Amino acid sequence: MKFNHIGIPTTSQFDGEIPLPELSMTVSDHKDNPFGIQWQRYDPGAPYPELVKTVPHVAFEVENLAAALEGQKVIIEPNSPTPGLVVAFIEVRGAPVELMEIDRSICGEDI
Repeated sequence: MKFNHIGIPTTSQFDGEIPLPELSMTVSDHKDNPFGIQWQRYDPGAPYPELVKTVPHVAFEVENLAAALEGQKVIIEPNSPTPGLVVAFIEVRGAPVELMEIDRSICGEDI
């Protein structure tokens, strides 16, 4: 596993907002700071567990998402928010964790 970012939910506006209406959320670019912090604001009624919408999460890149999910408590099933990226969320001791399988031949280094 390799660290990718930490996601911090907020209800406030923030600098560098990137609206993602297809995902019912707004994010910041986690690469615009040296710590990999991404702020996230969810639209009303966004279809995500409250845990994900209210508790910060850590995101890790994994080689094989299906293998990484084995035996885990999956709270958001694998999905592809953008070509070349498949993500899922698990719950670990009450905290959300994002696992990301990235095809760098499609996504490059910008994910």
